[in-house]
Amino acid sequence: MTQLDVRPQVADTVIGAAEGDVRGKGLGKGSVGLVGSAVIGISTVAPVYCLTSTLGSTAGEVGLQMPAVFLAGFLPMLLVAFAYRELNKAVPDCGTSFTWTVKAFGPRVGWMCGWGLVIATIIVLSNLAGVATSYFWLLAGEITNNPSISALDDNKLVHIATCLTLIAAATAISYRGMTATKGVQYALVGLQLAVLGLFVAMAFQKASAGSFDTGLDFSWQWMNPFAVESMAAFTAGLSLSIFMYWGWDACLATNEETTGSAKTPGRASLIAMVVLVGSYLATGVAAQMAVGSGAGGLGLGNPETSDNVFAALAGPVMGPLLGILLFVAVLASATASLQTTFIPVARTVLAMSTYEALPSSYAKVHPRFKTPGRATVMAGVATGVFYTVMTLVSENVLTDTIFALGLMICFYYSLTAFACAWYFRGELRRSARDLFFKGVFPVLGGLLLATVFLKTLIDMWNPSYGSGSTVLGVGSVFVIGVGLLALGLVIMFVTERRSPAFFRGQVLTKSTPALVVED
Repeated sequence: MTQLDVRPQVADTVIGAAEGDVRGKGLGKGSVGLVGSAVIGISTVAPVYCLTSTLGSTAGEVGLQMPAVFLAGFLPMLLVAFAYRELNKAVPDCGTSFTWTVKAFGPRVGWMCGWGLVIATIIVLSNLAGVATSYFWLLAGEITNNPSISALDDNKLVHIATCLTLIAAATAISYRGMTATKGVQYALVGLQLAVLGLFVAMAFQKASAGSFDTGLDFSWQWMNPFAVESMAAFTAGLSLSIFMYWGWDACLATNEETTGSAKTPGRASLIAMVVLVGSYLATGVAAQMAVGSGAGGLGLGNPETSDNVFAALAGPVMGPLLGILLFVAVLASATASLQTTFIPVARTVLAMSTYEALPSSYAKVHPRFKTPGRATVMAGVATGVFYTVMTLVSENVLTDTIFALGLMICFYYSLTAFACAWYFRGELRRSARDLFFKGVFPVLGGLLLATVFLKTLIDMWNPSYGSGSTVLGVGSVFVIGVGLLALGLVIMFVTERRSPAFFRGQVLTKSTPALVVED
């Protein structure tokens, strides 16, 4: 037998060894292509919503270096995206981070990684629903020119009722499958990117015309992260920047429903990342040139408008009529993300249930829509209950829960990055490509995010972090963040008593791919 005859047979053996315990789940295969997958990733991130809620806060922390911090936040996400791509090629499973970390580090670490993803997504869903609700009433007031309609958002019962209605609608669309999801997403993502492009063009025009006294001339120094005044300011800005990229991994959660499941999701995630960083840099530079980053007037760092920059800039930059489009874009962004963010959490729960890490009832797939119906409904119910309870208990608690989100994001992203290097550890010497894309890049990304995780954990201890609330003298953000992780441990131990086979490593094995022997 010749050398050419041997290699395909060895490669088949490797794939079987790596994926032999991975289970099919009955999802609708081939329902998403490259463009659809990339659109889902962009939609989940919600670029217009992220920009209006964090553009001002980031400028307030790092000043003119805001574009540099956007690039700095992009770096660890790009490095982690390489890890996701390589793991997806070897094990295209909708459980993504959960499945991969189980296979790399064992069932308990993998279970906690899955928990980090699930709880982070529930927090984000509740926040997105709240933002979409607020913008719904704000837009209604703008269109009717009636402040009393906008004020309905301040009525807690009206706000909660509207929020639950939006959550129910998003759940229903996700329940009906990827085909319904794609149709809605193409429209909403196209709308928000088109309006964002119009805003950027008009901001550049206002800057060149010197329309605002606080406007600035462009400087390449804005791209220098080392010009940030302090490490504390840089870390705070970086945390905000990392949050702005969160959600691109939804591309990978649809891998079992994507054409070319081993390669297409990884390519889609990289496309989504490029679109996002381009959008953020263009908007950041244009806005900074137009109005500056100061704390007065229309400056991006003005604390009175920093939590909703586009609401302040819509009229001055785009005029009263076109400015309404910016409100529509923010509402579209939050609504689109609310709907697609159900994708990763439902499929992670489906995978955990399929591999006996959660009750088997969540492993059911709808026979017609080919979606994890029960897991999707569970995510919707959990989101509605979580938001309602947090809103009724305290606005401060809800705010601090959102601040604790960064901890969860860094937790499961960094674990997944480290899992990539460990899973492929036997292959790192095969080629320079394997060394960097399966080892060096993922480890660097994991270390960067782990550093942010630890720094955030330390900062959270301070009562001034977040809303300023305390529990026995400790910052409530710390209590919530650590408490949610501790809750995951408790649920894991309870689950272990009911489903010992998974935790004994008998269902999803802790195996690494065999080496392909080079002749």
